[in-house]
Amino acid sequence: FAELHATVAGLPVASSRVLPGLVLRRDFAAYCPAEGDLRAVLVTQPLRPALSAPGVEFVVGSEGQYQASLRWISRRTEALMKHLQSNSVNLLLSSVKQEEVVIYYAKLYGVSVVECLSSAEVALIREITGVSPYAPFGDNLRGEITDTVVATFCQPLLLGSKRCAHVGFASVSAFQPHCLILCGPVDGVNEQHAAALQGAFTMLQQLFKGVDR
Repeated sequence: FAELHATVAGLPVASSRVLPGLVLRRDFAAYCPAEGDLRAVLVTQPLRPALSAPGVEFVVGSEGQYQASLRWISRRTEALMKHLQSNSVNLLLSSVKQEEVVIYYAKLYGVSVVECLSSAEVALIREITGVSPYAPFGDNLRGEITDTVVATFCQPLLLGSKRCAHVGFASVSAFQPHCLILCGPVDGVNEQHAAALQGAFTMLQQLFKGVDR
């Protein structure tokens, strides 16, 4: 319930509504409008390539080596974004904050980015879509990316003064996620309404629970 509702203070209760899909309480780090169904990938690691393996010290001996290292990182990041674009990936959902170089090339190649998703949001997206996190590795940036999910829409949403990402997913089960937007004059009223609704849903869940006969 925590991931399937959002509260907005300062608006009348009548402004409350139900929206299809998920409202991710993060603004887009990069937003590239696209029409129709989108392909999305979920990542749980930084996409900026590392100069050395974990636990291995990387020593730069000169300014020239340092600049060469930055150029290598830039080329590898651009190659990754080209690979996503060639696989028609339009949306990158990330549980970690990505480096500026990743956001730069995402904008350049038309990939929207939502970052810093919570573990609960990631778990919910995985439950809805059945997708596994995408993990690029080594120099393997060829071939089809299979760890993708269909997003039926992806757009910014303004809730009061907070900018959010509103995304619809094609579910792999009968569960079609919707998000409840609760409006009220102050936060306390919204929290009361949310608690009451959660209690009502819990009661209905118990009432309609299957019973073996």
